[in-house]
Amino acid sequence: MTDPVLSVQNLRTHFFTRAGVVKAVDDVSFDLAPGEIMGLVGESGSGKTVTGFSLLGLVDEPGRIVEGSIRLQGTELTTLSDAELRKRRGREISMIFQDPIATLNPMLTIGQQMRLAIDAHERLSKRAAEARSAQLLEQVGIPSASARLRAYPHEFSGGMRQRVAIAIALLHRPAVIVADEPTTALDVSIQAQILFQMRDLAAETGTALIWISHDLAVVSSLASKLAVMYAGRIVEQGPTATLLRDPRHPYTAGLIASLPAMTAPGTPLTQIPGTTPSLLSLPPGCPFAPRCEFATKACMAEPEMQTAGGRGWRCFHPVGHTAEALT
Repeated sequence: MTDPVLSVQNLRTHFFTRAGVVKAVDDVSFDLAPGEIMGLVGESGSGKTVTGFSLLGLVDEPGRIVEGSIRLQGTELTTLSDAELRKRRGREISMIFQDPIATLNPMLTIGQQMRLAIDAHERLSKRAAEARSAQLLEQVGIPSASARLRAYPHEFSGGMRQRVAIAIALLHRPAVIVADEPTTALDVSIQAQILFQMRDLAAETGTALIWISHDLAVVSSLASKLAVMYAGRIVEQGPTATLLRDPRHPYTAGLIASLPAMTAPGTPLTQIPGTTPSLLSLPPGCPFAPRCEFATKACMAEPEMQTAGGRGWRCFHPVGHTAEALT
């Protein structure tokens, strides 16, 4: 077995607000192997993005990591200073944000921005930096790459700007890239192209990828394994094909059943009843219990992660294995 390039254990990131403590990430654990693609899925507010920011040490006040371990290539990140973390961002671990406009400076050419990203971690001649930048633009599907280095972000379409952001994230061939819903605002055809390219790039470079998304259908076509988040916790994780074929957590089963591809034409989409709870006032025990058809008195206690066959789920009554309701 290959040692994980990234190992996250019992990670907790909380926000200390005037209204109370928001447990945005609450006991999250997973391992990621070199070249592996993991999908991190769940509804808005489930803690996916805060998990990604926590991995790079980008959580701002009033939030902070209060517990847990993040080991990147054997180095514990949670104990590093801000200066030491900056040395690793971009070089060992990178992030692709949902909106490329937030990543790219409108006043600088694409070539200038890529050169700045290179200079942050190594010194190359102008010719070498341009050659590497053009090569990466070609890798992500931008034609006439050398000429496009002299263009400004507004001269690119949304899909092309996102490709540039991906190329910048790949400049130093980091061990891990965290992609925070980078294709959400793109049309379906461009989205499919980028997903295909990212799968190939991960295989070619050995870079591991965490793809954050609320769209289970999109991420399941890319990722080899899935982690499903709800109310700050991973409630189920495992190989993609196994999880889609045989979900154990009722929330995962509800997400799969709500996919249009799983519904016969002309029939209403399946819906998960209720709404996600506020992270300021989570119900006791299992936070999904108020929306779950299988909930019993046992669910008043907090379920631990159960593991078997290379997968895990956090539920007292896994789907297909539900015991009689307790009285």
